Amino acid sequence: MVKFLMLPKNTKFYDLFEQGTANLVLAAEKLNELFENYEDVESKTRQLKKLEEKGDTITHQVLQRLHRSFVTPIDREDISLLAHTLDDVLDYIEAAGRTAFLYGVDQPTDRARQLCSIILKMTYVLNKVLPRLRYRDQFKQILEECVEINSMENEADDVHHTALAELFCNCDDPCKIIKWREIYQHMEEATDRGEDAANVLEGIVLKNA
Repeated sequence: MVKFLMLPKNTKFYDLFEQGTANLVLAAEKLNELFENYEDVESKTRQLKKLEEKGDTITHQVLQRLHRSFVTPIDREDISLLAHTLDDVLDYIEAAGRTAFLYGVDQPTDRARQLCSIILKMTYVLNKVLPRLRYRDQFKQILEECVEINSMENEADDVHHTALAELFCNCDDPCKIIKWREIYQHMEEATDRGEDAANVLEGIVLKNA
């Protein structure tokens, strides 16, 4: 008897998740471009906002479909949690760029660029992982890539702590300290939520393997 490896039942959820992570990559690339080439800041933050709004639309479509679906390919709570967690990553990416613009930051710091790079790498891995969710024979790769995401979050934590230490030790301007502490926090939260998404994916794999 042929054993089917594809998880059946309403594959539209997978389509929407893959659209969401592709959009997430675009947002991370836009933030990285902003901090690597810090000009036309208002225009770039508007583009980030459009990507964030697109992400909200995708999340809404996932939840709408969830409410209308009697049978789902994975547990309902996992679909909801994964949708919200990926949306949170995007929200914090957009918030980092928006805050830099609204606070009138002159130039990004080297630590901010490091955090941008980690966020970007994390979104690339998430975008690579989500298509694997359709197939049980790719679950092992999902677990391996979740470990990779966890390592990236640890790296981001280290950079974040170093960034704050440098900020408090080397900066005499209280306003600048407040601005950058908030921007760093948004970026670190983006990586935290990326790790949360990896944890949700790991749980899905372990329940469905």
